Amino acid sequence: MRGDLILRVVAKLFIPFVLLFALYVQFHGELGPGGGFQAGVIAAATLILYAIVFGREAARRLVPDGLVEAMMAAGVLIYAGVGILGLLLGGNYLDYFVLDHDPVHGQERGIFWVEVGVAVTVSGVMLKIFAMFADRGRDHDA
Repeated sequence: MRGDLILRVVAKLFIPFVLLFALYVQFHGELGPGGGFQAGVIAAATLILYAIVFGREAARRLVPDGLVEAMMAAGVLIYAGVGILGLLLGGNYLDYFVLDHDPVHGQERGIFWVEVGVAVTVSGVMLKIFAMFADRGRDHDA
């Protein structure tokens, strides 16, 4: 698809708006439908679209494999870190109420960071799954 000029132009125009929608889903998740999982899948889908339209190597330059693997680990660490922070502040694991002097704000803060961790992990996993399928049958060093 690298030679299809219309597809390339439309993708370049379309991708930023889809990423913006992923951010909307992420930040609106605590108030309505959506959240980390949905936002992570939407963000990963835009990068997969980029790889399909512009080629796997162009996508790899944009988001290297090492970054994708770091995303998978970082998201889990963010999620677990919120739980451990709750323990360190005298609450239970993933007890959000202790994360702020006002329990409601603590709840909001905890849910936000857990959803960020979920979004980062889901996005990384989706990109890794795509990369594994896209690269199968090819010989790679490393």
